[in-house]
Amino acid sequence: MGVVTPFPAAGGRPSQIGFDRLELTRILDLYGRMVAAGHWRDYAIELGRDAAIFAAFRRAAERPEFRIEKRPDLRNRQGMWALVNEAGMVLKRGHELGPVLAPVERRLLKLVE
Repeated sequence: MGVVTPFPAAGGRPSQIGFDRLELTRILDLYGRMVAAGHWRDYAIELGRDAAIFAAFRRAAERPEFRIEKRPDLRNRQGMWALVNEAGMVLKRGHELGPVLAPVERRLLKLVE
């Protein structure tokens, strides 16, 4: 007979961290509004073992202006969401995505005025 490979346990650590549909919709909605305002031009998504990262760029050939990071390992500590600026400094950290995106959304309001 053939070799049976066991299915990974549901309670085990996932091999890749990702964004769920609602999280990605919220992030891409903000991205679309920033593109419409003429501020962002490109984005990248990195899905790894420890974190899922959405990076927004002013131009494609530079460092990302903002990174939105999801790190589930920090869920019980500072919160799994972090907003990181171009220099790598954490601007906002929290347990929910909405408050973490607030500084960028406030910036968008200033751009429109």
